[in-house]
Amino acid sequence: MHLDKYHFINNFNPNHIKKLDKNISIIYRNYNSSININLLLKIRDFCKKNRRKFYLSNNIKLALKLNLDGAYLPSFNNNINHLSYKFRKKFLIIGSAHNLKEIRIKEKQRVKKIFISSIFKKEKNYLGIYKFKKLSKLTKTKIIALGGINQNNLKKIKLLNISGFAAINFFKYR
Repeated sequence: MHLDKYHFINNFNPNHIKKLDKNISIIYRNYNSSININLLLKIRDFCKKNRRKFYLSNNIKLALKLNLDGAYLPSFNNNINHLSYKFRKKFLIIGSAHNLKEIRIKEKQRVKKIFISSIFKKEKNYLGIYKFKKLSKLTKTKIIALGGINQNNLKKIKLLNISGFAAINFFKYR
């Protein structure tokens, strides 16, 4: 069973990304600093050269302008203005949700994959496997598992009906 893999980054370390498996997509997400177009172009060019998909978080317009593979809409983004945009054929919108209300918003935003969190990481939005499974059955959209995934629980997510998983630390130390 092939699982799509997504790695969230907030800075650009080409040496680290080169070490990763080729089919791991990169999502740039940095809410602490202003957008650096030159940095995004560097990441985009690096990813294109290495045949890796690159998504920008929370800015569909810029992702389209920079000719990226797609955009990632975080759970707090409820905006549907992008529905009036003209998209390239392979441009993909993906997004995250923590509950049924947010899943419905992501469906209205027409995301192609919904990252449901947190499956393992015991934070305020912790679901656990059973709640995760219940939520994922409430949509026909492809599901990506997110939150606290590590080498020890990787086998557990393979038992779920998901199309992939996303992580930060899981890929950081590879």
